[in-house]
Amino acid sequence: MTARDHLNRLASAAAAAASSSHHFPDDGDYRVEIPSVEGPDAFAAVIARADELGVPLHRISQGSGITLLRDDDLTGYVELGAGRAIEVCLFVGPRAPWNGSALSLAPDGKQLGWRHTTIATLRAAYDDVVRATELGIRSVLVADEGLAALVAEGRAAGELPSDLVVKASAVMGLANPVGCRVLTDLGVDTLNIGGDTPIGELAAFRAELDTILDLYVEGPDGLGGFLRYHDIGEIVRVAAPVHLKFGLRNAPNIYPSGDHLEAAAVSSGRERVRRAAIGLEHLARQRPDAVASPTGQARPGVPVPASQSLARAEGS
Repeated sequence: MTARDHLNRLASAAAAAASSSHHFPDDGDYRVEIPSVEGPDAFAAVIARADELGVPLHRISQGSGITLLRDDDLTGYVELGAGRAIEVCLFVGPRAPWNGSALSLAPDGKQLGWRHTTIATLRAAYDDVVRATELGIRSVLVADEGLAALVAEGRAAGELPSDLVVKASAVMGLANPVGCRVLTDLGVDTLNIGGDTPIGELAAFRAELDTILDLYVEGPDGLGGFLRYHDIGEIVRVAAPVHLKFGLRNAPNIYPSGDHLEAAAVSSGRERVRRAAIGLEHLARQRPDAVASPTGQARPGVPVPASQSLARAEGS
């Protein structure tokens, strides 16, 4: 197939906006992700709110990064996630805007995003992944192609668990399906594409990739603050399998989080779950045949207790 044939095929897919024929391995069309869950206390609050509102909770993600988590914090995430079979996806660090990269803070340098701009920071990011997996984490959030390649090497060499899930962050600027194909070739398992991606363009992503997609139904202000509750049925129809992410517009920036922002982290986490409940009601009206993945089942990305993680490592 020529490059022009490739482009024409994707353009036709966008125009047709056909229903996806893909599903999660458990036959689900969608899963629910609550982002920006900063710390075990916020995670516990999110679980309690999900139970209260009947929201199926498949994945939580975190943005402050593993660097700023104590081992006890990681163990807290692991215990909560393992106990409820919830995927726990933690960001790595340090990242360009936080590690002294002057260019990343300049108007024309923001294309660096949250990448790792030196070998020292790239090594520190990889060490984050190693430490977290040793304590039982099985899903990490990356914003750098180089780190994604290193993690793939680590999985292949046995330095990292072979079942480690690698999620590409929204801040990587995943702009088109051909570029995303490069990331999947590197071993990325799940792709957080732009929250403003139109329905037809979602169909083009799905025509190119059978990889899991992640999409903000409501995005934080820093990513545009889009609210797409009116689109949620069509998103699931064309993009499945897809993680429906419920961020929060008009919320305080809590990165990097800590005790000084705990009240905001907990309250905004609870509200993200309420937004998910709203979104799922819209989905039920717009597309009542959409199937959620079951909860409470073992699957890739769910953490394992450290004792099990160590036993697996010793047996490998």
